[in-house]
Order: sequence, then C-alpha cells, then structure tokens
Amino acid sequence: MAGRTFHLQLHHLLLLLLSAGGAVTAAAQTCGCSAGYCCSKYGYCGTGDPYCGDGCQSGPCYHSSPGGGGGGGGVSVADVVTQQFFDGIIGQAAASCEGKGFYTRQAFLNAAAKYSGFGQDATADDSKREIAAFFAHVAHETGNLCYIEEIDKSNAYCDDSYRQYPCSPGKKYYGRGPLQLSWNYNYGPAGADIGFDGLNSPETVANDPTVSFKAALWYWMNRGVHSALSSGFGATIRAINGAVECDGGNLPEVNDRVKSYEDFCSQLGVDPGGNLTC
Repeated sequence: MAGRTFHLQLHHLLLLLLSAGGAVTAAAQTCGCSAGYCCSKYGYCGTGDPYCGDGCQSGPCYHSSPGGGGGGGGVSVADVVTQQFFDGIIGQAAASCEGKGFYTRQAFLNAAAKYSGFGQDATADDSKREIAAFFAHVAHETGNLCYIEEIDKSNAYCDDSYRQYPCSPGKKYYGRGPLQLSWNYNYGPAGADIGFDGLNSPETVANDPTVSFKAALWYWMNRGVHSALSSGFGATIRAINGAVECDGGNLPEVNDRVKSYEDFCSQLGVDPGGNLTC
C-alpha cells in the first residue's frame, strides 16, 4: 500500500509539473496509448492539457487553428488512415503489382511521424481533407500503390542549373515513391532532410518503404502542396503538376485525381470543399 501511495504521489507531482510547463526529464514510457488518449511530449498517456496540449505526439492532440482563432484541432493520422482505408487503396492494384509487397500502412505511419504538421495544424475536418488529398494524389501517381518507380526511365531528370544539387554520374532522378519524386533539385534536399544520399543513391526511395513515404511527405510539406490545400484541392494539383495538367493541360488526369479525392473524403465522412479543379 505504501509503495502504491508513493507512486500516486509521484505521478501527481509529475502532472503538476507538466501543467506548469516545468522541464521534466524523467524516463518516459513508450508511446502506445489507447484510443482517446494523448501521448504527451514526455511520452506519457493521458487526457487534458498536460498530455494533449503543447508537444503532444499522438492521439487527439489540441492544435490551434490558423490565425489563432482557437477551437481547432488535428486528428490522429493513425486513427484516420486505418488498415481498412489503406487496404481499400492498394487492394485495387493487381496482384502482380510490385507495390503490393512494398507499400504498407505501417511504413506510411512511420513516415508521417517525422512530418508532424501533416494532418495536424487545422480543424479535424481540414485534417481529414488533407489526408484524403494526399492519398488521392498517391493513388493517381502510383495506380493505387501499384508502381514504385516511373514506367518510362529514359529521362534522367537532371537540371544542371541547380549547382548546389549536382547530378551524380550515371544516376537518374526519375519518379520514385508514392508521389513519384523527380529531379535532382528534389532528391538532394529530400535526402538531406530524411537522412539518405539523395543525389548518389536516389534508388533508396524505391528500396525502403519508409523512406519512400517520407520522400512523398517531404515533397508534400516542402513544395507548397500542404499550404495550397487551404485554397481547395485544385490548388494541390497545380502545386504538384502545374501547367502539365492545369488550365486545360490534361483534363482527364485532373478529373481522375478529383474523383479519388471525393471518394476518399466520402470514406472519411468529410465534405470535399470547393475549388476542386485547376
């Protein structure tokens, strides 16, 4: 009984310190909270401000809506991207597809943990729309997670004008991964951020499923797609493929992306919003 009382007192003290914003460096439990609980910045499961407020790592964390209006909140990406949701996409790919044995929900979740702003910095509905938009583009770019690499590998996608990201001899920077990362000026900084040699080993994006999803999310968060979504799904199409598809460039491709987006929004129970095309 005395030991249990001491444990409760210690835990209560920790909560007080957390609430006060104190710097607690005690060894934390591994995050793996039950549904409805937040994983705090110190690695403990619970509810309320000490757990779901500043620094919350996962679960129903509190997040301010853009502009400081309050009342906003992201979602648990893992709760939205369920195994059923993921399987519903990859299940449409043929059994012979190389992506069947490569792309996994866990690899996506591992990658999403690095980019905490994804699906987290707006309202719950906005977050679901972002997840729906991401997977709509992924489904389109990869044929429902069938392809790991671009079919046509003849183009090296090397732009020598980007001298800070020099192309490595013999390497090609054609599309790889869920969003078909292309060009040396994307592989270089993506690799630096993720932790692999993007210029000398671009094939890593096609060999490691977690790196593959990280590369896609890096592009999403750093190349204007994430921020474009506030202007509607059509703006994300423009951010990804610009004039190649937009302004009448390729209407069938645009319509395919929009159809997938609307379908995923329906699955997630959220309105797709306006400005769907570009």
